[in-house]
Amino acid sequence: MNDKVGQEGARVAGEVQPPTRPATLHRPWRLVTAGCELAVAAAAVWCAVWIWGFGVRTLTLTLSDGTSLTSTRLVGSWAAGAIALGMVAGILLVDAVREVLLGTGVRRRRRRRRRGATGAIEVQLPHLSGS
Repeated sequence: MNDKVGQEGARVAGEVQPPTRPATLHRPWRLVTAGCELAVAAAAVWCAVWIWGFGVRTLTLTLSDGTSLTSTRLVGSWAAGAIALGMVAGILLVDAVREVLLGTGVRRRRRRRRRGATGAIEVQLPHLSGS
């Protein structure tokens, strides 16, 4: 019988053993990933601004009486490309924040214990109890 060791633990004769090391979310290399995502997001914003400039056209029309009419036209394909790059930059920023939070470590929430009216200990999480 060919038993393999996987992420969930070692398999020995049909029984699954607990994992040898606990799963951790703290991975310092995530900070490097977040930095790269921030750089790509900055480049995407710069490209979006640059592309937006191609999509704005100004037309000036001079009438026979000397009146000058100016209008601005927005080309949809360039505007759509700029908006799409802006959305990509936003998604990258959100993911970079997530990577930074996971890269710096996970903080555990403290539980508060209070004695209720019956004398039993009630466990309340701060974010659920509103206090």
